[in-house]
Amino acid sequence: MSGGRYLLCTDLDRTLIPNGPAEESPRAAGFFARLAADPRVTLAYVSGRHRTLIEDAIATYDLPPPDYVIADVGTTLYRVGPRYLWQLEQAWENSIARDWSGHIASDLLPMLAGVNGLRAQEPEKQNRFKLSFYLDPARWNEMLAASIRQRLAAANVRARLIWSIDDLTGDGLLDILPRSASKRHAIEALMEIGGFSHEDTVFCGDSGNDLEVLVSPIPSVLVANASGEVRRQAAERVASAGHAARLYIARGGYRGLNGNYRGGMLEGIVHFHPALDELFALDAANEELPA
Repeated sequence: MSGGRYLLCTDLDRTLIPNGPAEESPRAAGFFARLAADPRVTLAYVSGRHRTLIEDAIATYDLPPPDYVIADVGTTLYRVGPRYLWQLEQAWENSIARDWSGHIASDLLPMLAGVNGLRAQEPEKQNRFKLSFYLDPARWNEMLAASIRQRLAAANVRARLIWSIDDLTGDGLLDILPRSASKRHAIEALMEIGGFSHEDTVFCGDSGNDLEVLVSPIPSVLVANASGEVRRQAAERVASAGHAARLYIARGGYRGLNGNYRGGMLEGIVHFHPALDELFALDAANEELPA
């Protein structure tokens, strides 16, 4: 432990932000705000969103101001200082840049010009080390992925391909990143920057794109509103890796909360760090009230 300091890293959509179909316990938001305000806690938001959308979410959902933000699927890392000043951690960008051998995202576009079906996403969804496309889900397969990797490797570009489907629109989404860029690697870089160990750190997530962290040695919380398939995959993979104790799957009941979104986060965080339960002790007398 690093003297009672805690690094709390959390996904945004459907983890910290209650923007899924499940209901959130009314008291969860206030409890989380109390935790985030504790001086022992360093708060980091970890999201596939780009900076503008993260700032929009903070304002729309009245989220606590973070100390750090990992954005763009792990390709950007910001320190958020006094007066809400965002400062890019240049050392992280320099580190992942090596994978692309001097190239940036705009250089990769001509390399992929012959790949049928790829449509570049809007400029605000791109950055120097994140190239994002729309693609009909019916076109995505391992043969196409291999073709993309082969084209990039010819230019000595070592890439990670992240495939997902937008839950709202049904659009296929393809992100091309430096191979070493990911949520997990960015969190590990942040741990090194802040001098945090695994024992000081907790990650919270809900979906398949959080699995790399959820099944890693980083202590992690899977909120109760996660799908059954994600719960199954996370439990199987973390057991196979030999560190099942590093994953907590929220089920509800802590302080009368239902385990969804922030309620599940709090449940898991206190599981790993029971001393933080003292922040909510004043509410013990009200636990019998509906949450």
